[in-house]
Amino acid sequence: MIATVIEEILPAAAVAVETREDLLDVELFPQEQAAIANAVAKRRREFVTARACARRALAQLGVAPTAIPSGERGEPCWPAGIVGSITHCAGYRACALARAGELAALGIDAEPHAPLPVGVLGAVAGPAERVALAALAQCEPAVHWDRLLFSAKESVYKVWFPLARRWLGFEQVHVTIDAADRTFTARLPPGGLEVAGLVLHGRWLVRDGLVLTAFALPAGSRIEPAAV
Repeated sequence: MIATVIEEILPAAAVAVETREDLLDVELFPQEQAAIANAVAKRRREFVTARACARRALAQLGVAPTAIPSGERGEPCWPAGIVGSITHCAGYRACALARAGELAALGIDAEPHAPLPVGVLGAVAGPAERVALAALAQCEPAVHWDRLLFSAKESVYKVWFPLARRWLGFEQVHVTIDAADRTFTARLPPGGLEVAGLVLHGRWLVRDGLVLTAFALPAGSRIEPAAV
């Protein structure tokens, strides 16, 4: 088994497959074909490659190839007993999976290691987060902390939505980034998260022109939709 970069920030229970190239030799199931019936070529390549990564990750868990259709907001719909996440950005695709008995949910995100486009940060970060980003930039200016914050919130959303089935805006999540141990902590809406006495941390990594983040909930965690 070839180790992946993103495995460095995943829980031990997770498996992952990543690629820097398009993997287009996978046969799609009818439900998957329907999801990209009207997609442009770029979107088709992303989708097919992501499903190829997902097939390989499922195989590591002993699960035979199966359809992975898209849900109401484009999220991948995993077979029963599996949780996970897909991410793609320019030049990178990855899938991370785990058994539902070991993790309640798992989210990953990959972004180019570059500043956010002008005007985006105001929609992503609250006032306290912007102050923290400025302090981080003073200490470690080589990291694009704004992009890291965006990625962390994307990972959190990919955990939130499959469980809560409700939208979660950037402004509803407060993320604190730790530069020393390469972790982040996410604070969700009051009462929105039920995880008996646990503080939830994600992990992050900057390498090879990418920002990578991962966020997971331990088995037995649940999100209370009515609180959002």
